Amino acid sequence: MTTPVLLARCPACGAKNRMPLARIGQTGKCGRCAAELPPREFFAEAPIAVDDRRFDLITRWSGRPVLVDFWAAWCAPCRQLAPTLEALARELAGRLLVVKVDTQEAPVLAARFGVQSIPTLVLLRSGIEVDRMAGALPLTAIRARVERFLS
Repeated sequence: MTTPVLLARCPACGAKNRMPLARIGQTGKCGRCAAELPPREFFAEAPIAVDDRRFDLITRWSGRPVLVDFWAAWCAPCRQLAPTLEALARELAGRLLVVKVDTQEAPVLAARFGVQSIPTLVLLRSGIEVDRMAGALPLTAIRARVERFLS
């Protein structure tokens, strides 16, 4: 799995700055104006693949709700749902973070959340589950469920 890169928007000039996962929870400097970047204000414009090691770091440090997609490569409904989640991540970038957890590579994490069927979508705020959806739902249904938790 390649190391995903998150983005942080500069509060001073609005520039998007790349932020490696290893820097979550740390302040950084804007590449354009050198202003300080807030540590919890990261986002992504596409789903981010995470593993056991990075999951808690991302979900607890995010200043935004996190939609977790528990999936597997062999699962046809999971592959069907992938473009929907990509569209949702683009549409709600800056308000919602979408992460993907491969249940084949992270079975302990799937067990921790009681995932018994895939795809399963779990919505977290500050690392705490606030909603759960099962199956390959349409974009409108997922958006409606998620928007209740967006500020």
